[in-house]
Amino acid sequence: MVKPTYLSSKAIEKLEGELRELKFVRSPAVSQAIKVAREHGDLSENAEYDAAKEEQQHVQRRITQLEEILATARPIEDLELPEGTCYLGCTVTLEDLEDGSEEVYTLVAPPEADPRKGTLSVESPIGSGLLGKKVGEEVAITIPVGEVNYRIISVERTSGN
Repeated sequence: MVKPTYLSSKAIEKLEGELRELKFVRSPAVSQAIKVAREHGDLSENAEYDAAKEEQQHVQRRITQLEEILATARPIEDLELPEGTCYLGCTVTLEDLEDGSEEVYTLVAPPEADPRKGTLSVESPIGSGLLGKKVGEEVAITIPVGEVNYRIISVERTSGN
């Protein structure tokens, strides 16, 4: 059995929208660009044709990637997860034990991660270091620049990031 990929409902909708855009807008546009470039004659020295073929490959790779993700995608909101414990789909407030500052992150699947927006992949060092930890616990997490130490202040279940 294939392992499910848990994503927020919002992320699933976003990926489905991107897939529709690629299949029904960009792919036909690229095919048209290839057709037009072919009409210009000698393909061996046709930069327009080469660029369109390269774009076609990029679009097809992304379509394949999205189809693979969506084939196993399941809404995280459907999972029964324990309260007060760090899991995929929750928002965690942390206290940095070194300087006392607070940081807030939402733990998400890799396709949803954007640290600039406060979403961390559960496969990242901090995300994976928090999984299964509970409110009040102190955690030491090794990151590329060293070690960070946090206390988990709160864990809230989010609904559709």
